[in-house]
This record gives sequence, C-alpha cells and structure tokens, in this order.
Amino acid sequence: MSDDNVALGRRWFEEVWNQKKSAAAAELLAADAVMHGISETGEDVHGPAGFLALHAKLLSAFPDMQFTLDECFGAGDKIVVRWTATMRHTGPGLGIDSTGAEIKLRGMGIARIADGKVQETWDNWDRMAMFEQIDAAVKAKSAGA
Repeated sequence: MSDDNVALGRRWFEEVWNQKKSAAAAELLAADAVMHGISETGEDVHGPAGFLALHAKLLSAFPDMQFTLDECFGAGDKIVVRWTATMRHTGPGLGIDSTGAEIKLRGMGIARIADGKVQETWDNWDRMAMFEQIDAAVKAKSAGA
C-alpha cells in the first residue's frame, strides 16, 4: 500500500503543481480533506474547493512554479515528501505587484492517504524566504530607479 501512496504523492506534485492540472487535484483530494500549513499564511485549507482557490492564487503569482521531489517515501497510510520549488514572481496572486523575482523554496510534508485520496496533510515550507526574495527584488528595482 505504501508504494501506491508514494506514487499518488509523486503524481500530486507532477500533475497538480508542475502540469497545473486543477482536475487532478479534485480527483486526488478527499472531499473533506484538511491541509495544515500549506497556505502562504500557514492557515488550514479545507477540501478541494479551498485547495483550488489557493492553487489559483499561487499560480497567479508564480505561473511557472516547478517542484522537484528530493525525497518521497511512505509507511502505512502516510507518505513524507521533501521538495524544492523554483518560480518567478510575475503575477499579482499574493496581492503584491509582480517583481520578476526568482524564488527558490524548500519544504516538506506528510500526507495521510486513504481510499486512493489525500485525506490530510501537514506541510512546512519557508514562507519567510519567499517574501524575503520578493522584497529583495523590490529593493533592487527601487535602487535602480
């Protein structure tokens, strides 16, 4: 079972994030799923609708977002993923004018999977690094103006 769960985790990152397939998120996420710490504010996200709203917001800010899975393994009904993401801040999705900043983030998460769907996740990623990289680009533009 953990091999199937690991495959689901890999599919999640490839299809939902790298290929930007919203339909895959709705297919792989349980209707009552809870995602802890995934949002840019760290707040919980509930169900496919909540996730898809966050997904659209982040892709609006970072349309070229790409994830690399550094590690992905599982035991029982849980998987652990350690990832690196790269992106450029070219859109308004965070409520911040686009800066063109190149962003590199690292994070990790645990997902509980049942019946072939993600039921609950616990995510930890460096939000401060994202905002610092955006701020550095703003300061560089101001200095050059």
